[in-house]
Amino acid sequence: MRMKYVMSEVLVGLWRNVTMTIAMIITMAVSLTMLGASGLIYTKVADMKQLYFENIEVSIFLDAEVTDEQRSAIATQLESDPLVSQVTYVNKDEAFQRFQEMFRDSPDLLSAVKADQLPESYRLKLVNPEEYKTISDQYTAVEGVDQVVDQSQVLDKIFNLFTAGQNIALVAAIAMAVAALLLVANTIQVAAYSKRREVAVMKLVGASNWFIQAPFVLEAVVAGLIGSILGLGALIALKIFLFDGALSALQGLFAPVSWGEVFLTFPVMAGVGGLISAVTAWVTLRFYLRV
Repeated sequence: MRMKYVMSEVLVGLWRNVTMTIAMIITMAVSLTMLGASGLIYTKVADMKQLYFENIEVSIFLDAEVTDEQRSAIATQLESDPLVSQVTYVNKDEAFQRFQEMFRDSPDLLSAVKADQLPESYRLKLVNPEEYKTISDQYTAVEGVDQVVDQSQVLDKIFNLFTAGQNIALVAAIAMAVAALLLVANTIQVAAYSKRREVAVMKLVGASNWFIQAPFVLEAVVAGLIGSILGLGALIALKIFLFDGALSALQGLFAPVSWGEVFLTFPVMAGVGGLISAVTAWVTLRFYLRV
């Protein structure tokens, strides 16, 4: 009987303040969507970093006037370096072949470059790709080395942009979460004020604190759960229309977002939405009703 009464009061409370309830649900849905999206972004950037780092190749370009002794000394040092897992020597002819393959769609550029103009190089695979800066510091000053180049110098700039995007999404999610908390607190206060006489009567007849607070707390939890469902719908729309639609041509550059990852965010969003709503409602009631 008590549970039936509590549930009926939850439905009545949600309908009684329907406009504020809708505003609370929408705000919660937006904040949870941004929270879920920022979580997916963090995960995808981490996957992309791992993927790119695994394929990073460090190139040590030799001077045009490098001697046989210097070339041999560099090769010996590289083969004995514990940071290097694989060494590949590329002579001028091989470098020219790679150049032709890379710029085969630019005939003017190909005609302007000759084979003897391209430097010899050593292409390295590292045991730990994140140690590329150590390799650069070690070999830049070695005699016979012109320069040390690796793709991570470019990737660092890209990842910095992604990290900035992560931080912006996270800050926006936190801001929306604060707005949702304030709306939850305000809605609960209005609901409690509209039922102040009933609450006073229940306190006089000896109703427990849990029995008085339960309908209000459950109202907030229901709103939070509905917001998380709407947030999941927004993430599904983002995957369909953005990741699988507008950004589909960039799937080779960006780690794809799977359906499993999208749906795995729902328990997190539902848990965060329900828990934050419940705690906010309970704290608000403790201060407002003094029960």
